[in-house]
Amino acid sequence: MSISGNQKAIMMKEKLNADFARKGVLTGLFSGCTWGLNSVLLGLALGLIPLMGDDAGKYALFAIPLAAACMNDSFAGLWLLLYNGGAGRFKEIIRSLKTFPGLMVCVAALLGGPIANGGYLLGISMAGPAYALTITALYPIVGALLSRIFLKQHIVPRVWVGMLLSVIGAIVISYVPPEGGNSETFYLGLLFASLAALGWGAEAVLAVFGMSMIDPKIAINIRELTSGLFLAIFVLPIVGGWVIVSQVFTLPGTLGAFAIAALAAAVSYLAWYKANTTIGVAKGMALNGTYVMWGVIFSVVFLNSPLTQNLVIGSGLVLIGATLVAINPKEFFKKGEVA
Repeated sequence: MSISGNQKAIMMKEKLNADFARKGVLTGLFSGCTWGLNSVLLGLALGLIPLMGDDAGKYALFAIPLAAACMNDSFAGLWLLLYNGGAGRFKEIIRSLKTFPGLMVCVAALLGGPIANGGYLLGISMAGPAYALTITALYPIVGALLSRIFLKQHIVPRVWVGMLLSVIGAIVISYVPPEGGNSETFYLGLLFASLAALGWGAEAVLAVFGMSMIDPKIAINIRELTSGLFLAIFVLPIVGGWVIVSQVFTLPGTLGAFAIAALAAAVSYLAWYKANTTIGVAKGMALNGTYVMWGVIFSVVFLNSPLTQNLVIGSGLVLIGATLVAINPKEFFKKGEVA
């Protein structure tokens, strides 16, 4: 039986849509993988900062985490500037900064950088990586709710189930029983980690709104540079963070470690912003949220961290959740297409 021209056109359009969605899913997973790598590399870079005698505790509490957040975003912004400048997009960055969508991206940068990244690193410093990762892993749920309210993006039950499984998996991976510690800084750390989850969720929504008229490559460059500059000018002087930054610049190995970590962050954010505009905020964030699993896996592979039962079970839940977010099982087995 011959196929009419209209039927051929419909089939071609469906195939293009499926390919487009598949690329968005792979981009979202890649963003999670590279953010997990950034977390490991950033942890290694932080470990290379020498303690400074009697003032070590004071600096470790606020200055070191916030200085790390500043260097991470600033270096990532410079990497992206080289990337966009080499592609002839430098004038586009300047032009976009003068528009309302560009302003929205700047606001998103403040939510995702000084507030979210700073809160994330402060949460790790005060409450410990396990609790900070567990709480910040909730950010896809926050972002999905905000995208449903403000962007009117429809989220099917399958995606909600997938996100929930991913969050549970992240909690299983990163949870460890408490072992003493300073209760005052612990609860403050939980508050900062919660702020990070809120900041990242809100950032994605505002950034997608801004990227309605701005190329994601341009938007993420604006985001990283805005965040890095704000931290450097307004935050670090208050907490004494410039002492840490100046010290890092005298240590080539430590400086190089931060630069490499920031390269992973730049690639991750580039992929995350692209995924959010391709397959929607809810799916993009859920796939990016696999960074908890990737971070622990990289720690096992490269840092010889122990392979625990929690890691195996939690990783399985994250993978199942991410698969449900990305793929409609019925459509997949019928046509081999990504939903």
